[in-house]
Amino acid sequence: MKRRAAMKSLGVALGGLVALPAWANSWTPDSVGNSTLLALNDEILLAEIVETFIPETNTPGAKTLKVQQFVQRMIQDCYDDTAKKTFTQGLLKTEELALKANNKPFVQCNAKQRSDLLLQMSNDTATKPFIGLVKNLTIRGYTNSEYYLVNIAKYNIAPGFYNGCVPVG
Repeated sequence: MKRRAAMKSLGVALGGLVALPAWANSWTPDSVGNSTLLALNDEILLAEIVETFIPETNTPGAKTLKVQQFVQRMIQDCYDDTAKKTFTQGLLKTEELALKANNKPFVQCNAKQRSDLLLQMSNDTATKPFIGLVKNLTIRGYTNSEYYLVNIAKYNIAPGFYNGCVPVG
């Protein structure tokens, strides 16, 4: 009986690997391309949300690396309609709550107001799934970006070196 469960788990894991697009590892904004999921003003809002999660310091922030394109493309290509609905409704709710709390749109709020609003949303049961989805995809997109892998993680595709003229003996 345990063998069936193991085979089922192995099948699900293999299916997940096959379903993950090839561009999701070491991606660049050019390899992701443009998404048709959001309108321009919603894409700008998403860019500010991902920048709030990973702001620019001595390294580029999520907005500079265009992680918002990664988030859009992942939701468009890899998630079901329920997640897409959660995502679009979450963007609307973010804008609505920013106007209610600060009397201005989210993109015009300062960093403290943005982080406070996102923290408030992460503690609310209605908006928690949206924040979790965007936060996880932001972290995944940032840590799988070409910049992060090359400059921060020092990723080497083939570790070790080949020395062909070394005497064996």
